Amino acid sequence: MFALFTAHPVAAASGSFPEPAALSPQTGLPDPMLMLDGRRVASRDQWLKERRPELKALFQHYMYGAIPPKPANLQWRTLGEYHDFLEGKATLRLVRLDAGPTNAPHIDLMLVVPNARTNPAPVFLAMDFCGNHALTDDPRVPLTSSWLGSSCKGCTNNTATDAARGSQARDWPLAEIVRRGYALAAFYSGDADPDRKEVSEGVYAWLAGGDPKKNDPANRGSIAAWAWGFHRCVDYLVTDRDVDARRIAALGHSRNGKTALLAAAFDERIAMAFPHQAGCGGTAPSRSKVGESVKAINDRFPHWFNAQFKQFNDAPERLPFDQNGLVALCAPRPVLFSAATGDQWSNPAGQFQVLQAADPVYRFLGTDGLAAKELPPLNQLISSRLGYYVREGKHSMTADDWTVFMNFADSQWRK
Repeated sequence: MFALFTAHPVAAASGSFPEPAALSPQTGLPDPMLMLDGRRVASRDQWLKERRPELKALFQHYMYGAIPPKPANLQWRTLGEYHDFLEGKATLRLVRLDAGPTNAPHIDLMLVVPNARTNPAPVFLAMDFCGNHALTDDPRVPLTSSWLGSSCKGCTNNTATDAARGSQARDWPLAEIVRRGYALAAFYSGDADPDRKEVSEGVYAWLAGGDPKKNDPANRGSIAAWAWGFHRCVDYLVTDRDVDARRIAALGHSRNGKTALLAAAFDERIAMAFPHQAGCGGTAPSRSKVGESVKAINDRFPHWFNAQFKQFNDAPERLPFDQNGLVALCAPRPVLFSAATGDQWSNPAGQFQVLQAADPVYRFLGTDGLAAKELPPLNQLISSRLGYYVREGKHSMTADDWTVFMNFADSQWRK
């Protein structure tokens, strides 16, 4: 018997915050060490017990909406386990996470673990755009049953077909990930909440119990729902005997990168974050005049954030935080921002400024932050606790990017 969640996901965050129009404008990135009432954080204890909870509540109230909590009775079952994956170099484990009874969402998790190891493997937990079947042509990986966007290859009438198998495999170098000693866990965003702005049919629809008044597509916060998906996958991964529960990294590209950063900020079981080319609403400043703006992202993707965030469309300077505060919530855990010069819409220079503005929190907590004082040259990885990398090219995630991800993970986990 399943129990539902203990709270509604779109309920207001704890505390009473001012209306957006009543917030004072701040042209620069707000200081994460400054409380909403003006007090400056003076101790580690105050950061952990007062400011960090306040920042989490502010982000949920004004931007993402509340991340749904863990189902009271989350369950999972293994659909298949194959030790001959990648010509015997890896084990493929297919796991279904069930959130509840009929009409509840389920998440299909694909786990690839290297066979040549003596200890549990560190793992990249990544959310994909078009289903796990797109990452490999192995027919044992089931086609997703969730709604697919028409941009996904091999998709007919928003449904996956066999033609979709392996359609993105070139950008997910599974054999190299395994050779480097890492595991990969992947799930499809649509299992938690299909990326549809007019229709809400994922976790929020289930929680609303079919009542449309409780499930406004433009006020549901799909990024928060996807972060919920990350957290549910972590619930499973910390129990898997082949995975090092202390070395779980959240990874995603573009909107999936926005989600990976949010998921890591709100779940300390995630030990490292890789928000790749995450841009506005993720790794770029909301206040920036460069690249995608708050208004542009809300107009085009009204379902990604909550209704409160739309009130900042023409006045992002009134936000009582910026994305440096989200990075600060990850402190002292490592975070890598990666960008491309041909992706100015994601604002690479602004992403570097976000890291600079999060650096003081890392140092306040007694660790190093961002080692670079200015934007590094192309293809030079800054591998300090707050890392940065920029390359040529456009908005994409490639096999070469995975090399950078693993190099950064090596620098933090295998010193």
